[in-house]
Amino acid sequence: MKHKTVAVLFAAVLLTGCATMTPVPTVAPTPEAPRVLRVMTYSSFDISEQVVAEFEATHNAQLQFLDAGDTGTMVSTAILSMENPQADVMYGIDNTFLSRALQAGIFEPYEAEALASIPDEYELDDQHRVSPVDFGDVCLNYDRSYFEEQGLAVPDSLEALADPAYRGLLVAENPASSSPGLAFLLATIVTLGEENHLDYWEALVENDILIVDSWDTAYYSEFSGGAFSEGTRPLVVSYATSPAAEVYFSEEPLDVSPTGAVVAPGTCFRQIEFVGILKNGQNRDLAEAFVEYVLGASFQGDIPLHMFVFPVNETVALPEVFAEHALRAEQPATMSVDAIEQNRESWVQAWIDVVLQ
Repeated sequence: MKHKTVAVLFAAVLLTGCATMTPVPTVAPTPEAPRVLRVMTYSSFDISEQVVAEFEATHNAQLQFLDAGDTGTMVSTAILSMENPQADVMYGIDNTFLSRALQAGIFEPYEAEALASIPDEYELDDQHRVSPVDFGDVCLNYDRSYFEEQGLAVPDSLEALADPAYRGLLVAENPASSSPGLAFLLATIVTLGEENHLDYWEALVENDILIVDSWDTAYYSEFSGGAFSEGTRPLVVSYATSPAAEVYFSEEPLDVSPTGAVVAPGTCFRQIEFVGILKNGQNRDLAEAFVEYVLGASFQGDIPLHMFVFPVNETVALPEVFAEHALRAEQPATMSVDAIEQNRESWVQAWIDVVLQ
């Protein structure tokens, strides 16, 4: 009986053990919510939904774009909120305002692997606090039909704009608030000389130049040549690539853009735009991934027909309409970031005293 009792107890233990080893159904883990990456940029920023969706899907992220106005306003906002930034990344700061941001220390260094595909000429910060993303030439744009109907020659130099024949025809942006405006001011300094450029601006004021705060206002509200422009002035400070946009967005097929760009030597300023990780921002790894992404083929290939500037990644093929109608100045005015940093504030203040007095 003793052996039988032991056998029964042993069998019970085996059954109990088997019961505890029965597989328990697994429950799928709850997917992690997408992390938010905040990107501060300027008002005219534009990129396709597909490109945004690709980044978000790849990195389980949600991109939030903060419209911070024109470039000058954007940089000022970032500096003022540096301790508690409104965004994690800034897209679109250019070489005319770059020195101000670097001096203020708003960016964290990051050397992107994708820089291997970018020509060195566009990398203006050897500490890699920002990475170049695109470039274009700020120059005069003109309304073709106006000059044809008036039988008036298109101005082919900066000096020509002071001629009474062009009185009341030009609208330009304020260099204190607008990067194209500052670029145009720098072009006058480089081409005409620091000692002469204020006399030149006095002549433009006498010739009834109109100054506005932003590129959007200048091009869409005051310029007469664009398909969506509502203004009366046939000359505007814009980009050498703007005529390509007019062809691309035209309701009717066009062989020639209704607007043209003046790219004569010394009339344009080469503008390079950058992306940078803001100090004290969130999700540093996601911010780094975004920098790599905007330098890659998907984002770079989307730039020409959305922001109408040239991508810095030269391995990317340009769309046909852009390649045919976007211009690039062969002899643009250029200036080092250091020179801009040392003189920008005094140059802008002197300009204000002469032009806006």
